[in-house]
Amino acid sequence: MVTAMNISREVEQMFQPYNFEMFPDLRPFLEEYWAASFLIVLIYLLLIVVGQNYMKARKGFNLQGPLILWSFCLAIFSILGTVRTWSYMSTVLLKWGLQQTVCFKNYIENDLVRFWSCVFLLSKIIELGDTAFIILRKRPLIFIHWYHHSTVLLFTSFGYKNKVPSGGWFMTMNFSVHAIMYTYYTLKAAKVKCPSMLAMLITSLQILQMFMGAILGILTFLWRQEQGCYTTVGDSFWSFVLYGSYFILFAHFFRQTYFRPKVKAMTKSQ
Repeated sequence: MVTAMNISREVEQMFQPYNFEMFPDLRPFLEEYWAASFLIVLIYLLLIVVGQNYMKARKGFNLQGPLILWSFCLAIFSILGTVRTWSYMSTVLLKWGLQQTVCFKNYIENDLVRFWSCVFLLSKIIELGDTAFIILRKRPLIFIHWYHHSTVLLFTSFGYKNKVPSGGWFMTMNFSVHAIMYTYYTLKAAKVKCPSMLAMLITSLQILQMFMGAILGILTFLWRQEQGCYTTVGDSFWSFVLYGSYFILFAHFFRQTYFRPKVKAMTKSQ
């Protein structure tokens, strides 16, 4: 019988980390102070209010150069994360099945996964800076933006602390979507003309990501009774609730952004 430990050892031999992935393990520190994410989110929300009030009577800044650099760096980071995490997760998936990737936490101790899960968590803090560009440039700040940024940070911190196995897929899917999204933001900030369908594709991928996240939440709940399956009702519940809410919000955003304008245009033409 193939055990989770045997799988972990075999995968360890297949995936040797690069030197930069042998970074000192920050997990003990981040696990101990994971609740600080609530304070970070509170400060984030307060800064939104302060920033919007500050900019109310002022003209928006251009910030084209900093925005290009910001988006480009996050795009490169997301692309690297996508390549490394997909190569790992897809190998485990194809060789031992989906259940191994969402139930058993042995693979989390792999150096590659340990490094990328750590920097993934830290990146959720850095990505809060997206909102600063919106506020300083006086662009519309919609609910889905700040809700998604703040709750993803909280959920990632919670999953990291609990070593939730399915978090490997959440990280991998997020890296994949962000690789495309931040590349698009870089080109858009540089005023490079992109296909009009690209923005719709990105939103579609975000909706797919949220749908798959909700499905994984359901599967981990159903498999929690399996021998050796490391998950809790709380992990599954919050996974389903958050990804379910993301799915609804992004689907609504998709409809409002890409379909409603066309309906209005058709109505006016008639």
